[in-house]
Amino acid sequence: MKIENGKLAKVIYKLYDAKDGSLLEETPVENPPVFRFGIGHLFPDFEKNLTGLSEGDKFDFVIKAENAYGPVDTYAIFDIPKETFAIDGKIDEEFFQPGKKVRMHDNNGNPHIGKMIKIMDESVTMDFNHPLAGKDLRYVGEVLEVFEVETDKNK
Repeated sequence: MKIENGKLAKVIYKLYDAKDGSLLEETPVENPPVFRFGIGHLFPDFEKNLTGLSEGDKFDFVIKAENAYGPVDTYAIFDIPKETFAIDGKIDEEFFQPGKKVRMHDNNGNPHIGKMIKIMDESVTMDFNHPLAGKDLRYVGEVLEVFEVETDKNK
């Protein structure tokens, strides 16, 4: 059976930064992800590159940053006063560590994960871009299984 719209596929892959070759992610062989095709939940280029493949087929392709998590948005990098992180009016200086990820909410209550990239005396520079923004992504893997979506009429 081939991957096509409406089908499920179990795949394993290693995800690399296409520019420097560094490993970004590896799916677990013992519990591989299952993707449903044709419902708009996957990157279009990911679907396009896997569509038509069957069980046992291997793949190796690159998705450009603009077709994945997008370019780095400079407006998503900004300084926040340290007092924003105060608890009971006190600021814990040990809290501020470059690379630390912090879950925050915008003015509308939407959650965002920010990464501290620079610590200053009175403020901290936070980056709210997706960690893979600006990266061309290389997927190298294998299709393990392709199957139908179970519905009540299939039972």
